[in-house]
Amino acid sequence: MRWPAPSHPGAGAWRWFLGWSASYIGFFVAPTDFQQGESYRIIFIHVPSAWMSMLLYLSIAFWSALGWGLNARMASTLARAVAPTGAMFTAVALWTGALWGQPTWGTYWVWDARLTSELILLLLYLGYIALVEAIDDPRRSAQAGAVLSMVGALNVPIIYFSVRWWNTLHQGSSISMTAAPKMAQTMLLAMLLMTIAFWAYSFAAIFTRARALTLDLEHDAAWVGERFGANPANHKES
Repeated sequence: MRWPAPSHPGAGAWRWFLGWSASYIGFFVAPTDFQQGESYRIIFIHVPSAWMSMLLYLSIAFWSALGWGLNARMASTLARAVAPTGAMFTAVALWTGALWGQPTWGTYWVWDARLTSELILLLLYLGYIALVEAIDDPRRSAQAGAVLSMVGALNVPIIYFSVRWWNTLHQGSSISMTAAPKMAQTMLLAMLLMTIAFWAYSFAAIFTRARALTLDLEHDAAWVGERFGANPANHKES
């Protein structure tokens, strides 16, 4: 059963505005990198995608643990809602990283510590999605997903610190909380705008998906009938 989700045209317009503004600044306004040339511009998609892939997985682990520890169904539902969006950003990070690696390193893929741990993150996302969808009982599904997500969360600091812990081919971070940015202000602006746009998209997608999942789980509840009428099936998507 699938349920329609409300949308606000203004929110969608802001997401598009942020995304296109970041793309325009990053691809047409920001200066050319003196070492990598024009190929570096893919970082304006690659880096925010990589950030989102890690942060969203940590949010899955957090909501899964909360749902398991407090027996809070909504928290477990939020974890399930986050997973597809996180997997998408992880795939985008790997894909754009490969496109960036070809002109920079001369190859699309190397078994570098950061690349390998990011690939493991994608497999963890896909494993989590497959696991929670394979178990029919919502409580058992949430518990199994919580165990996998919390164990998998150990991979996130490995991704983040891999360039420091090992002699890795992947370049270090250009943005740090403890040091001045190593990029021009226009580059930094494009990066931040794209990150905000990705956050806005993530919130919209996750809350829409969480709403649909909740209504699917609660379709027999009285409040669903009060909200959608006596015959909830009329509200299914065609």
